[in-house]
Amino acid sequence: MGNNIVTLYVNEKKYVFSMGDAYGQVPQSETLLDTLRNRLGLTGAKKSCDQGACGCCTVIKDGDAVPSCMQLTVDCDGCHITTIEGLADPETGELSKLQQAFLDQYAFQCGFCTPGIIMASKALLDKNPHPTEEEIKEALSGNYCRCISHYTVLRAINRVAGNEEDHLAVMHRANDDVENPIPVRQELFLSPYANGTNSDHSLD
Repeated sequence: MGNNIVTLYVNEKKYVFSMGDAYGQVPQSETLLDTLRNRLGLTGAKKSCDQGACGCCTVIKDGDAVPSCMQLTVDCDGCHITTIEGLADPETGELSKLQQAFLDQYAFQCGFCTPGIIMASKALLDKNPHPTEEEIKEALSGNYCRCISHYTVLRAINRVAGNEEDHLAVMHRANDDVENPIPVRQELFLSPYANGTNSDHSLD
């Protein structure tokens, strides 16, 4: 704390901020999420719980998936940050393999939580290109989503990882009961809200 100048490397671009309370400066209390959204216009990271519980604001900081709402900008001096906007090819706009896999497998619905899930997935795959299903679940345990089938997320990640057997196993489990498919919105990704104690985020 106490830095007067903070330098961030966001999606391979350098940004320098003056810290302070004067007009145009970044307050010491400002979160990385607010800096990304309000100062850099990078709105892919979503502001939801603002408590680090839902994963909607996940970005990659120096190789690790982190909730940007829980990171102070002043504490990120010198850090390399990647947001969902940084995954596509900057020249052609072509989506990354992971983004394309999410589209191909319909691993999204409203899309609000999807950027955070993709960023957590990318951080995992960067460190572990061929994760097991349990490792995928663990990596995404901080991401909460109400509206998608999480089997589609597993399929997308397994496709990028080249885990064809796991990909087929997920498909078989999803299709075990064609007439009465099991809703799987709740069981794979855990969060502090998963017990339904918060009425706005219950899983009913």
